[in-house]
Amino acid sequence: MPLSKKQVEFDRQLDLIQIREFRKTGNLEILGELYQKYMHLVYGLCLKYLKNKADAQDAVMQIFEKLTIEAVKQEINHFKNWLYVVSKNHCLLELRKRQSNDEKLKKWQKDEQNFVENDIEIHPLDEEKRLTDALKNCIEKLKEEQQSSIKLFYFQKKCYREIAETMKCDEKKVKSFIQNGKRNLKICLESKNDR
Repeated sequence: MPLSKKQVEFDRQLDLIQIREFRKTGNLEILGELYQKYMHLVYGLCLKYLKNKADAQDAVMQIFEKLTIEAVKQEINHFKNWLYVVSKNHCLLELRKRQSNDEKLKKWQKDEQNFVENDIEIHPLDEEKRLTDALKNCIEKLKEEQQSSIKLFYFQKKCYREIAETMKCDEKKVKSFIQNGKRNLKICLESKNDR
């Protein structure tokens, strides 16, 4: 049975009292008690995204560690909603890292044969520097909003909400800037590789 509006508001107020107390004292037991209340929801969300019990359990612990820092830095008006956003962003970053690692492995496996057969030895750091320089060059060519959004999202690991606050625009625009920026970066990098 769903909670009444009064009960939801009462719970929200209790959460805020605990968050304020944690921010004032730094007592991790207070934060732990509050997190415990929602841990099953965090675990369910992580399991949904990461599709693996062990990874979801690890994520639950990592998210708590993140809370010890973020709960002090950020203004929180509704802990449950805020926790959902933090947890979802954590999972999306994990998936992005996983995808990046998978792509690196596939590229390495694909290039392994060429590397073995190649007479000219190319040092991996030279290749990495070339790619990094190309990426930096392409980022500099983006429109200012795309450039800022890409840098904040990928290099500073900010979520859409944080970027929106920094850039003083709404989250939908941030998402659009990032998508368009990614597309333009891909086009730019492919044009450099075709040369």
